[in-house]
Amino acid sequence: MFRKTLSLLLFLTLSATAKIVEYDLTIASEIVAPAGRNVRGLTINGGIPGPTLRFHVGDTARIRVHNRLPREETSTHWHGLLLPNAQDGISRVTTPPILAGQSHTFEFPLTHAGTYWYHSHTGLQEQRGVFGAIVVLPEGASAAANDHVLLLSDWTNENPDNVMKTLMRGSDWYGIKKGTAQSIVGAIRAGELPAYLKREWARLPPMDVSDVGYDAFLINGRRSIELPGKPGTTMRLRLINAGASTYFYTESSTGPMSIVANDGMDVRPIRQKRLLVGNGETYDVLVTIPRTGRWEFRATPQDVSGHASAFFGTGELHPAEGPPRLNPYNMNASLGSVLDQLDETGMLTDAAALAQERAAPLPPYKRLRATHNTAIPNANPRTIRLHLTGDMMRYIWTINGKTVTEETVIPVKRGEVIRFELINDTMMHHPMHLHGHFFRLLMDPANPPANAPLKHTVDVPPMSRRTIEFLANEKRDWLFHCHILYHMHAGMTRVVSYGDGLRPRELKLALSDHNHPMLMLDASIETHMSMGHLMLQNARNDLGLRWHAGWGHDKTGEPVVHDGGPVHTHPLPDVEYDVDVMWHRYINPKWSVFGGYRFTNMHDERDRWVAGFMHMLPGMIDATVSADSEGAVRFELEKKFQITARLGAFGHVEYDTHTEWDWRAGVTYTLDRNFSLISSYDKDHGFGAGLEFRF
Repeated sequence: MFRKTLSLLLFLTLSATAKIVEYDLTIASEIVAPAGRNVRGLTINGGIPGPTLRFHVGDTARIRVHNRLPREETSTHWHGLLLPNAQDGISRVTTPPILAGQSHTFEFPLTHAGTYWYHSHTGLQEQRGVFGAIVVLPEGASAAANDHVLLLSDWTNENPDNVMKTLMRGSDWYGIKKGTAQSIVGAIRAGELPAYLKREWARLPPMDVSDVGYDAFLINGRRSIELPGKPGTTMRLRLINAGASTYFYTESSTGPMSIVANDGMDVRPIRQKRLLVGNGETYDVLVTIPRTGRWEFRATPQDVSGHASAFFGTGELHPAEGPPRLNPYNMNASLGSVLDQLDETGMLTDAAALAQERAAPLPPYKRLRATHNTAIPNANPRTIRLHLTGDMMRYIWTINGKTVTEETVIPVKRGEVIRFELINDTMMHHPMHLHGHFFRLLMDPANPPANAPLKHTVDVPPMSRRTIEFLANEKRDWLFHCHILYHMHAGMTRVVSYGDGLRPRELKLALSDHNHPMLMLDASIETHMSMGHLMLQNARNDLGLRWHAGWGHDKTGEPVVHDGGPVHTHPLPDVEYDVDVMWHRYINPKWSVFGGYRFTNMHDERDRWVAGFMHMLPGMIDATVSADSEGAVRFELEKKFQITARLGAFGHVEYDTHTEWDWRAGVTYTLDRNFSLISSYDKDHGFGAGLEFRF
């Protein structure tokens, strides 16, 4: 009893003497121009990014977040900080949403030093500008003049909801925008036609390392910044990747950087020439300004589609080199450069690592060591295997093949030691972030070092695996998700649940904004016909209208008598149409099923029920088989050919046991994200030209 009373008095005394550091953050919608064009973005205290929040260990943070958005709720997550569950900032999971016009006060103790950041966890607001840095200094430490935050981010002038639509419809637009779109002519010019054809035969989409084509890459909200510092000064650069979907290669023209901290935790210093920083990761690095010259720190997106720079020193410019452009056609070569570095058991010295470092290295996880023993005493870990899975053609991102709304919870028990074995079955990197915990990164799970590094976010490279280990010492519910924003919202999210928080059904409802349905229109209007579909689409379901209408070639025919009465009589109408009200269920990239009702005025046809399936054949040929309530069976084949990045061709042939053969062929030319020119010839309606549009 005495010991409990003493502990309570000590806690109350420390609480009473703790310094309270207060901030006000106001989130508002304003006109901004990070990429040089005025667009509407979201600001914090009038800027992008928001202000850097600075604390010392032992402080208590009191942060009032004010939502001045006219119609949107918002939230704030304190990325990497250990804090009470109710302060984690995940709307309806840990913390109430901050509704339009309202405010919320967060209050929590700062228990560990390091570089962290904060961002919205509502919808796609992070992409629109709601993020900022956090610096926590050791107790009693003074801020140094040579200590700089470099907050890396990506910016698109598009509304992020439209970005998600573009990704979900499988558009090649961002590849065109970045110059990485694959085509037959491009493959021939690159000497990679066999690789291109092999990929098509294997039914694989074109490879890319980044989903989105961005308009700018930024450091502290600008394309370039100047860092103050005298020659000979060693600067501490606090690197934070706040990009929504961009991995950054970072390097300094002064030479190899010295890494001294990762994800806020101190590590034994190692040198690295080119450092790959995943979304949500932070690194503290040291660079020394040479005696003469102007030097560049450069952050280059993984797809090498631009860069952002910080400069220091004066005199002659010494630019950073930057990584070489990737070969978008040779998937084996690109994957090989990753696999060559996945020697999970080999340990390299600094000198050997620098000598063998490739142009596009992985993160230096194999060489990272904590400055203290991180082993969990008496650990008897329980291993949970989590496959990171996805589908670029439909833009579904999953864990063990299921989205967060299909499987929501990873149950854990307080006090047990958990190992997540993360197996990446996709061709993209995934930065996996665990809220509320630090985990040990075990590059050799069979023989982990006692001082394995502590992290909160880990890069899992393509076709590889990572093992992380943590003590389940919290309560309630904590998110675990890919920190590529669009992957997270497309389904690559789970809740690590201790069982004393929300019920699984409540969690599923709370995360319903992940993978929510979007309304999409894809259609064409030509001088002789129109085709298209209007769909409400989520990860696996389409519900809406598909139509095929033709005009320009009137037909005549004899009266047709059907068992149910006359169908269409002479003369036939000027406009012939099929309009399908359909539900479409997507199973995987190769299979889908559909069913619905068809309205038609085609010759010798009547309205009917229709059901069938679609299958992708080798060569990425779409095959459709359907049957209707009138006894007709239809077989269809369709293939698209990408001749150049913007010029495509297509062919469609079908056989219906009732109406027999039909076919159509044409070409398209992509103008921008929303529009393409089209010209086609249809067996029944002849030749025409017009416009394709996508919204």
